[in-house]
Amino acid sequence: QNPAIRDRHWQELMMATKVKFVMDESTKLDDLLALNLHNFEDEVKGIVDKAVKEMGMEKVLKEMDATWSAMEFTYEPHTRTKTPLLKGDEELIETLEDNQVQIQNLMTSKYIAHFLEEVSGWQKKLSNADSVISIWFEVQRTWSHLESIFIGSEDIRNQLPEDSKRFDGIDVDFKELMADAETTPNVIVATNKPGLYDKLEEIQGRLTLCEKALAEYLETKRLAFPRFYFVSSADLLDILSNGTQPTIVARHLPKLFDNTAKLKFQEDEDGKPTKTATGMYSKEGEYCDFDQPVELDGQVEIWLNKLLDRVRATVRSQFTEGVVTFEEKPRDQWLFEYPAQCALNCSQIW
Repeated sequence: QNPAIRDRHWQELMMATKVKFVMDESTKLDDLLALNLHNFEDEVKGIVDKAVKEMGMEKVLKEMDATWSAMEFTYEPHTRTKTPLLKGDEELIETLEDNQVQIQNLMTSKYIAHFLEEVSGWQKKLSNADSVISIWFEVQRTWSHLESIFIGSEDIRNQLPEDSKRFDGIDVDFKELMADAETTPNVIVATNKPGLYDKLEEIQGRLTLCEKALAEYLETKRLAFPRFYFVSSADLLDILSNGTQPTIVARHLPKLFDNTAKLKFQEDEDGKPTKTATGMYSKEGEYCDFDQPVELDGQVEIWLNKLLDRVRATVRSQFTEGVVTFEEKPRDQWLFEYPAQCALNCSQIW
């Protein structure tokens, strides 16, 4: 007897041969020969082939059930809030993709009839898991990015109060969702909860509104100071959130100016830097005093424009003075009294 043969196949065989018999431990070869099954060779062969194919399907489904019964999400805490976040798992994604292909192949088999309900069930579960995991990671990534901006930055909260309030609601919903998810580690059970995909989609929609508002806000800042187009959104947010602290913003100067590495600030009585800049350093360490001090106060895009004007005015005054004094001083003395850029250009003029 072929091990793939099940009771249902014997029933099919009886229907095909129109002969009734009982298949049990007492059945002997003589009993089967007496049925003249050799007269139904094609029917018997067809039923056996079907049984073998169905056994293959049965094996695939059992392995799939064992795999997903043990497949669980892993979590890692969010750096700032310690909220549990889904951890990327390549093995999970690969298994999910492979099993979806297997299910699709089973659905196209002509021997699917007996397992149609079970295979359809797996197709729906895996499809839901795929959709939910995809949008879940997207929502999680967006939330992680915006959380430090709308929750961690007072400047942004003051500038975008309505969107900050919207994000507060998103923050509560997302944390509740993640807390609930952590209590259901099994991937299939967790991703097939009723309404989960719709909930994630709704959160994603609200996050998109916050992202759009943030992008529009950053665009107004870039229009006010076009050199902001040279820096990433992350750097620009850091600049804006520290806009009232020029000494911190100064670390971004090399990204905004071609060769301005840092500024020199006046110090107060305690030796701490004030918001008044008196000069600038190049990346090579060359120093140049401003033609007059510049106050770096107010909105960051405004004082950066003031700084840019002062840099231009200073270089222009250095050019003018260098050209005038070119013949008044010895060459070796004159050369080191001006920034290298100015000295080179003044030499070319003469």
